Amino acid sequence: MTEDPIKAQLLDAALPHVPFDGWSDRTLTAAAADAGIAPGLARSLFPRGGVDLALAYHARGDSEMRARLAATDLSALRFRDRIARAVRIRLELADRELVRRGTTLFSLPHHAADGARAIWGTADAIWTALGDTSGDLNWYTKRATLSAVYGATVLYWLGDDSTGHQATWDFLDRRIDQVMQVEKLKASFRENPLGKAMMAGPGKIFASIRAPSRRDDLPGHHQG
Repeated sequence: MTEDPIKAQLLDAALPHVPFDGWSDRTLTAAAADAGIAPGLARSLFPRGGVDLALAYHARGDSEMRARLAATDLSALRFRDRIARAVRIRLELADRELVRRGTTLFSLPHHAADGARAIWGTADAIWTALGDTSGDLNWYTKRATLSAVYGATVLYWLGDDSTGHQATWDFLDRRIDQVMQVEKLKASFRENPLGKAMMAGPGKIFASIRAPSRRDDLPGHHQG
């Protein structure tokens, strides 16, 4: 998705201020002054001030990640390694201090939903870029699981001082390995007699769950 040019100009002007003033109204005011944009116009583009600036920065990172993944040949990698590569690319495109400030902002109770939605959007962008075609309950479980992995990895990365952030990439690999083990257990359950009986009985309700038909139709719907 192409950024609105004025919003992009404001965001660019805001970034140098974030390490000092955080994602805040003060940062938006300073960005408007630096960019020569009327304060009223800046406020109309980012009505919640710093929160909307932080979300715009996160969305820009997702967009850059999608472009990088589209230009990267992942065919030789195992699927779990494709996921790891995507998460690594996403973090390498980010500025750690800007993310740190955003994590502080979205840890506040009244902004937590915005932060969770942003992480979910990143997980969705990764799965979509990697060609996920699931349209049932798996659509949700894949994104929920990757959201948890991504969120935990971000927190680890913020405190990682190892060379080249190698400790973070090792942590990411461990988390993905744990997820893959869970997926194997789920597959084994579905194939054994008890699992088949469960899915044919009480678990049948899960078969009617569908992925959202639009990206703004979250968290999806149930077809009766």
